[in-house]
Amino acid sequence: MVRQPGFFDLSDRHEALSAAGDPLERLAAVVDFEVFRGPLVAALRCGPRGKGGRPPFDPVLMFKILVLQALYSLSDEGTEFQIKDWLSFQRFLGLVLDGTVPDATTVWLFRERLVKAKAIDKLFARFDAALTDRGYLAMGGQIIDATVVPAPKQRNTEEEKAAIKEGRIPERWKDRPAKVRQKDRDARWSVKYTKAKVKEGADPTAFKPVDLAIPMFGYKNHIGIDRAHGLIRTWDASAANAHDGARLPVLISPDNTASGVWADTAYRSKKNEAFLAKGMFTSHIHQRKPHRRAMPQRIARANARRSAVRSAVEHVFAGQKHRMGLVVRTIGIARTRIKIGMANLAYNFQRLAWLEGRTAPA
Repeated sequence: MVRQPGFFDLSDRHEALSAAGDPLERLAAVVDFEVFRGPLVAALRCGPRGKGGRPPFDPVLMFKILVLQALYSLSDEGTEFQIKDWLSFQRFLGLVLDGTVPDATTVWLFRERLVKAKAIDKLFARFDAALTDRGYLAMGGQIIDATVVPAPKQRNTEEEKAAIKEGRIPERWKDRPAKVRQKDRDARWSVKYTKAKVKEGADPTAFKPVDLAIPMFGYKNHIGIDRAHGLIRTWDASAANAHDGARLPVLISPDNTASGVWADTAYRSKKNEAFLAKGMFTSHIHQRKPHRRAMPQRIARANARRSAVRSAVEHVFAGQKHRMGLVVRTIGIARTRIKIGMANLAYNFQRLAWLEGRTAPA
C-alpha cells in the first residue's frame, strides 16, 4: 500500500529542491508577478460569473504557466504533464499536490484570449516600468539586432507558395477550411549567411573554409537591449524575410539615458542615419565593406570597436535559443507575437534574477 505524503515529507522535498538551487524559486523571489494582474484582468475582461460551473483559474497563475512554457519550450500538452510531474513547477505556481491543474485546452484558451486582446505589448510595458521603478534604468545606449525563430516547415506546391506570397488563399484550399486553419500563411523563408574565417598562419595552399547560406523558415524576433544591464527594452516580431533595417525606428527607445546606438551593417542606410540624427542619437552602426575593394584598415578597426559592444545582444539570442529552446509552434503572426513576446519577458525575468544575484550580499 502506497503511503500518502505528509506535510513534513513535502517540506523535506521542498528543502531538497532549494538546496539544489531551484531556479524557479529564485525567479519567484525576484519577480513580483502581481504587477501583471491589472493588465491581465483588463485584457481578459473578467466580468461577473454566472451560477454554476467551475470557477476560473487565477489569471496570474495562468500567466505564470505561460512563463514556464517560454522558459522550457513546452507545448500545451507538455506543460500540463510537467506541472503534474514536477514538484518545482507546482511550488512555482503555488499549487498543492492534490490541487487541480489547468489542462492543455485551458492553457490554449487563456493564451488565445490574450492574443485577441493584443495584451502582450501592455504586459511587456508593465514589467519594463517595474524594472525602472526598481532602479534598472535604460542606460549606456542601446543595441539593436534580430534573429530568426524557426517554425514548422510548410509542405506546399509552387502554385500554393505563389498564392501565399501574394496574400491570397490558394484555390485548392478555399473549400477546405480545416486545411486553411492548419497552414501558416504568415511565416516566410529566409537565408542566414555564415562567414567563413581563415585562421592566422594557416597554410595558403590548404583547403579554405567556404561561406555557408542556410535556409530558415519562420519568424524574426527584433529586439533592442540597454547596454548597461542587458535587458530587452523594445521588441517586435515579423516574418523571417523582413528586412532588419526597416525595424530600427520601432526599436529605438527614447527613454535610454545615453544616445549611442549599436547595430550591424543591416541597419546602415541613409534613411536610418537621418532618423538617428534627427532624434539626436549617436550612430555606432557598422560600416559596410566597399564593393569589390578591400576593407580600409581604419573602418575595420572602427567596426572591431563597435563589435566589442554590439556582441552583447548575441548573448540574449543564445540564451533564448539554446537555454530556452525558442521555437514557434503556433500558426500566424498574431499568435507568434505572444510567443516571442513571452520569450522576451521570460528572458528579462532570468536576467533580473542574475542581476539581483550579482549584487546580493554573500
